Amino acid sequence: MIFLIAFIAYAIIGTAIAIIARKGIRSQEDYYLGGRRIGGIVSALTYSATTYSAFMMVGLVGLTYASGVGSLGFELFYLVGTLFLLSYYAPKIWKLGKERAYITPGDMMVDRYGKLVPKIMAVIVSIALIPYISVQLIGVSLIIEKNSTISFTHAILASAFLIAFWAFLGGLRGVAWTDAIQGVFMLIMAVSAVMWAFSMLNGTFFGEISRIGDLLIVPNKIWTPERFIALTVPWFFFALTNPQVFQRIYVPRDERALKKMVILFGTFGLIYTILVTFLGLELRVMTEIGSFPLLKDRDAVTPTFLGIMPPSLAVLISLSIFAAAITTANSIVLTLASMISRDLLGSNRINTGQILIVVLTIAITLFSIQRPGYIVNLAVLSSTLLLCQLPLILGVFHWKSGGEKAAISTLIVGFATAILLFYMKLNPLGIPASVWTLVISFATFFAVASVEKS
Repeated sequence: MIFLIAFIAYAIIGTAIAIIARKGIRSQEDYYLGGRRIGGIVSALTYSATTYSAFMMVGLVGLTYASGVGSLGFELFYLVGTLFLLSYYAPKIWKLGKERAYITPGDMMVDRYGKLVPKIMAVIVSIALIPYISVQLIGVSLIIEKNSTISFTHAILASAFLIAFWAFLGGLRGVAWTDAIQGVFMLIMAVSAVMWAFSMLNGTFFGEISRIGDLLIVPNKIWTPERFIALTVPWFFFALTNPQVFQRIYVPRDERALKKMVILFGTFGLIYTILVTFLGLELRVMTEIGSFPLLKDRDAVTPTFLGIMPPSLAVLISLSIFAAAITTANSIVLTLASMISRDLLGSNRINTGQILIVVLTIAITLFSIQRPGYIVNLAVLSSTLLLCQLPLILGVFHWKSGGEKAAISTLIVGFATAILLFYMKLNPLGIPASVWTLVISFATFFAVASVEKS
């Protein structure tokens, strides 16, 4: 009952913020980018809350529980890659966006590759990101189901409604305002979860950690070099290939705010990653000493952990996970609506995007109800499907060769490669599908570019 009351209160507060944020929205720039008037701290928190979702406190905790310290390396590899890419490319992207009034990632492609390329990108990212958005719905719905009388399906429906409703009402400004609060809340609750688990171990964690054996080393039977590469390659380029975070680069009001965004995001990311993976290790040690059940379904680890906590603390941590998931899903749906509306349909009307938010949320809901796979696997699938964009994005800044034909060929061939290898579960020559997708995408781009040039 206490969980249901807290959930309703959260929904009311979030709706109020979205309604307030709705005032002053007059253009697509206001609706999708917050009018480019977001300060550095809020930009950092909205970037962090958009990036770190149910994937972390549900997916990564479970992955660490099942596979050990390799999960920390996997997530830190993402963080290092993101900071590297943001440090170099974010100022360039922000400047172009400011000067040329870009709103979507596809707007940057028009100047270099023509109007057809953003249309194809809009279709590809819409398909590719459905698994990643479903991660958010699945993660929070597992927790709601475990800690209340609400079924998994009904939890999916309730979560989806809030995602669509808040994005529909408040646009980016509403999402950013809630992100600022939720980002801090996520961090505080992660600390609380780690401290409570540590207290359950009565200070014996470091003395008992050796019990988990080869989960303390890398490589091990789970984290083989091939698996590590397969998961980290698409994650490394996340900042450029995932449109919801790419679009966030347009948002800061000036270069100083942009720089602050990158620095504070890096700080947030490092602390949050260490906390989440440490929690996964704590729970595995608890299993080894008999104070936590042995779970084969790694996505059930966090929901089970919440079930043994004091109800008040469990509710707060559940809400922090729910908040992380909702804000990530809000951001993605908002970005996809902007890309389909502007790039694919050529509409400059806000209400077109609002209709698309509803349609996209319905599609995501139907996908999520099926619960097609583990949270981490679905997240990595989305990032792998998006790798076909990378040659085009880098081409804007680094090489002059390659036009419309090279871009279109790269998107189609790269996306088809990722889909084929994933669904057929193929890793030719023992090389992960994500690496094949990256190599084939670049090879296609340069091969067609050479023909175009001649």
